[in-house]
Amino acid sequence: MRIFLKTLVFLAMLALVDPARAEPLVVEYLGDVNPAELVPGATAFGPPRDDGLVPAQSNGETVGWVFLTSDFVPTTGYSGKPIHILAGISPEAMLTGAKLVKHSEPIVLVGIPESEIRAVIDHYTGFDLHGVSGPRDADDLEIVSGVTVTIMVIDDSILRAGVKAARALGLEGFAAPEQAGPRREIDRAAGAVVGWETLAGNGALRRLVLDVATINSDFAALGDPRTDKNAEPGPASDAHVDVWTALVSHPAIGRSLLGEAAWENLQARLEPGDEALAVFGAGRWSFKGSGYVRGGIFDRFQLIQGEMAYRFRDREHSRVVRVSAENAPDFSEMDLFIIPAEADFDPAKPFRLQFLVSRAVGPIDKVFLTYDLGYELPGPYTRTVAPAPVTEIAPEPAGTDARDALWQRIWDTKRIQVIVLAAALVLLSGIFFQNFATKNAQLFAILRNAYLAFTLVFVGWIANAQLSVVNILAVVNALFSDFQWNTFLMDPLIFILWFAVAAALLFWARGAYCGWLCPFGALQELSNKIARRFGVPQVTLPWGLHERLWAVKYIIFLGLFGLSLYSLELAERFAEVEPFKTAIILKFARPLPYVLIAVAFLLPGLFIERFYCRYVCPLGGGLAIPARLHMFRWLKRYKECGNPCQLCATDCPVKAIHPTGEINPNECISCLNCQVLYQDHDRCPVVIKTDRRRAKNAASAASLAAHTADSEGSTRSHLGHPNQLSNAK
Repeated sequence: MRIFLKTLVFLAMLALVDPARAEPLVVEYLGDVNPAELVPGATAFGPPRDDGLVPAQSNGETVGWVFLTSDFVPTTGYSGKPIHILAGISPEAMLTGAKLVKHSEPIVLVGIPESEIRAVIDHYTGFDLHGVSGPRDADDLEIVSGVTVTIMVIDDSILRAGVKAARALGLEGFAAPEQAGPRREIDRAAGAVVGWETLAGNGALRRLVLDVATINSDFAALGDPRTDKNAEPGPASDAHVDVWTALVSHPAIGRSLLGEAAWENLQARLEPGDEALAVFGAGRWSFKGSGYVRGGIFDRFQLIQGEMAYRFRDREHSRVVRVSAENAPDFSEMDLFIIPAEADFDPAKPFRLQFLVSRAVGPIDKVFLTYDLGYELPGPYTRTVAPAPVTEIAPEPAGTDARDALWQRIWDTKRIQVIVLAAALVLLSGIFFQNFATKNAQLFAILRNAYLAFTLVFVGWIANAQLSVVNILAVVNALFSDFQWNTFLMDPLIFILWFAVAAALLFWARGAYCGWLCPFGALQELSNKIARRFGVPQVTLPWGLHERLWAVKYIIFLGLFGLSLYSLELAERFAEVEPFKTAIILKFARPLPYVLIAVAFLLPGLFIERFYCRYVCPLGGGLAIPARLHMFRWLKRYKECGNPCQLCATDCPVKAIHPTGEINPNECISCLNCQVLYQDHDRCPVVIKTDRRRAKNAASAASLAAHTADSEGSTRSHLGHPNQLSNAK
């Protein structure tokens, strides 16, 4: 009884513990890193804050902060488990370092070297979080072949967590919104048409000028001795960067600088909510460059306002023919840039143009400097308005919307691949549902070989959409933990293929995938066909041995499945029995032991068609188990198949047909070879016999018709002509 009471007291104490008081997860990983790895100059970590931010200190002074991405945003990777990354942030909202401390991504565990992922993460050092305005395109990322999804998850989690950390710290540009009060907005009726000097004097025009001496000094300060080789020649006082800007979507400023006709033309181009900037350049350096001609994006400068950053595209650009303002200087570059409404730009708030100045230090290497030109619309061009009613903002869901946005962005990035794969699945469904494909053996051989080549090259080597037994283990593991659909939507082609496999299992068992959509299976079959062309002898195992070897793949699958219930990571490592990553995803670009394993599984396939599929593949074993529930037996057979005819059984590429004639659905790969034979008028004994019987019947019918015709002719000849009958009388 006393033990029972103690237990109740203990449980009551646990119930009183505030879960929010638990330490943030970052504490668990701080011991794995040196403070200076994340925040240069830091020598120690201070006490962690309740929100997960940890001060990085030097001589007791805070020089930056460290955070764990998982404390701020969901970081679930394709494995269904978090990718934990420690990152440092400076008082200026710059990322000062990042380090991968834990993950469970299967392709990284047993395929891609982790060093490649760490190298990508190193590129975030020096990233300005002020430039984060939303999800980045895949083209902007340092993509590693084979792990696109993982890289996009890492990028999304580092940047979103960094922005949230900057907000929590109240850094410049990320401070919490002030209490509602009077606010400024652009007053488009204010101001008058004035000259250049007046606009420059009242702040409607802002200038950034850097002479040659300053530029050379700033590049030298980077500490790269190569910058001296391409230093700007004198005179030192010459302007290297000389840029002016103005908000010309304000009517008074626009009319002053552009003139009435050009201003009206600009107004006709602007959609509701759009604004426009004029940028003028007079120095040696061009703020436009020529890269936008090729790529369509002006990569030498960007507009930054708060957390919004916007790069202009060529469709938002036009040249200024002349500056109408009186006493305007001469410029080598005069251009207009439209800021679209979707950029969420507020013309009444301060903003800056950030310019990127580069210097070549090698044939393809460059170093970069950034300079800011700040701008704020002068007071005479704005007005103060009463505050809008305060609306309470609901708290952001725990990452659900962001995770949904991430997988939707990934799908949009792979839109073309999705369309191509969907079209291929539609074609395959047509092949299965109709008999047209198998009527002609030669045409079917061309069709099948072309489809296998498509599967190997596009689905496998280009799209990396090779299914794996690891996918099955991850799904089962997720069902027993925190199941989230958006985790499995992260890779569009893998998701579509699994959806297609699930549907195919109901109709055609496992053969639709194994026989047509598996890149490694296609590699085996095509390599075997090439081997046959070169006269490589084929080996036929005795039926008894062949039937017993089937069990090997089921044993391997059940072993991996049981191991995954104990440790998914351990099961993923033993899943290296699948050579898919080596041969398909990484295209044999792996250490020699892995390549030798893949070759060891491919070589027997030159002598025994689809050797790996028949006896070893754990994925095939895993798919075969639910495949026994398929609803239809749609492969056509004759009653003579198996007794006495053995042609289909002998000709089956994977020997899935019993000597008695039954097709084993667990082993059939739906290659449709037996269906081609079913209609072959030159090879199938039943069809040949039927053709002979039909020919014989047709000949008999023709003979009978001819005999009948001859009889009718004789009768008419015997009866004679009516005149002859009269004479006879």
